[in-house]
Amino acid sequence: MKDLANLYYFEKLLEDVNNDLVRQAQAKGNIAIGAVCFQIPEPLINLPGSFSVRLRAPRTGSIEMGAYYMSSMLCEGCRAILERAIEGGYNFLDCIIAPDACAQMNRCVENIERQHLIEKEKFFVEYSDVPMKNDETALRHFVKQMRLHVLEPLNNTYGIDISDDALRKSVELQNKISRLIRSIGDYRKEDNPRITGYEFAVLCLATYCCPKEALIEKLEETLEELKTREPDKKCNYRARVVMVGSEIDNPELIKLAEEAGALVVADRFCFGSLPGRDEIILNDTEDVLTQICRQYMKWGQCPRFMNTEKIIERQEYVDAIAKEYKADGLIYQQIKFCDYWGYERASAFHVMKEKYGYPVLSIDRPYAVGTSGQLRTRIQAFVESLEIKRINAGRKL
Repeated sequence: MKDLANLYYFEKLLEDVNNDLVRQAQAKGNIAIGAVCFQIPEPLINLPGSFSVRLRAPRTGSIEMGAYYMSSMLCEGCRAILERAIEGGYNFLDCIIAPDACAQMNRCVENIERQHLIEKEKFFVEYSDVPMKNDETALRHFVKQMRLHVLEPLNNTYGIDISDDALRKSVELQNKISRLIRSIGDYRKEDNPRITGYEFAVLCLATYCCPKEALIEKLEETLEELKTREPDKKCNYRARVVMVGSEIDNPELIKLAEEAGALVVADRFCFGSLPGRDEIILNDTEDVLTQICRQYMKWGQCPRFMNTEKIIERQEYVDAIAKEYKADGLIYQQIKFCDYWGYERASAFHVMKEKYGYPVLSIDRPYAVGTSGQLRTRIQAFVESLEIKRINAGRKL
């Protein structure tokens, strides 16, 4: 296929956390908020005058200093982020807002705070308690935490407007981004998709890493381009897979999988589009903050939700999108030493295979995938097993 006109533009944005769009927004007086988790609703940290930036560590090399402060037995992603903070990579941030969701990420953020790695005069860190189940009691607690530890600190420190009108404007902006991303992603449902999983991952990840408003024009151009983009006559993939699991904040893993023959048609991982780019539907009869929090709790597919209903819901959700995107198999992946996804991956490997009938590949991966020969070999072997299954079933791709 002909290269997407704006792909290089989006790839460049992902090379540095403090990218061109971030610098431009700060030059206009907007504050940059470091984000580390889906469970802080994005509309609360993308209010007029502020924007969120996903903490990542692109081009990670050594993480020795991160390991020194956090030990070598904790999540490589958290260690890499701390390493980047020690290097000065997040000095542009005005605050970091983190939930008490992942103890390892909290330890990373606490190191940033206690070592005073970011020395801006007004810089602050806020933590909030987020729910582990989806019910009305948890919702009330969630709303209170978001008001006390997200909205009020932003208003008190930086004068950010936290009114219902401001929240509605933020939701409207996010919904516009979500509609664009989901419309682009829908082309992955085609029998011979006109967009690859890697290309989509680049576009989607950029919406978590940059001021959203600055991306709209390029996303609209890309969506328009896709309407007439001609896929290659011969399919360049050997199997269709859903990628499920912990955060993927570098599209290199998707690229590696596709080079091994597995087209990633759906992204059910942290900071993907399913369900992270669902639209937020508001009514006029209820407090806006409560509506936002309720929908984020409803969407939540993180293994931190440990009640039985949520566990079953996660399995049914993966089954539903696998059918919708016509996947041949599932790849469950996690960053090394991720507690939540370590349990989920081990369980889902058996459940999705035995109960739902999917071929499943389960991988424990480094944060910086690079050109890992071991991962490539395992994915290639999985693709071959899917091909053999298809041959035995007597059908063609």
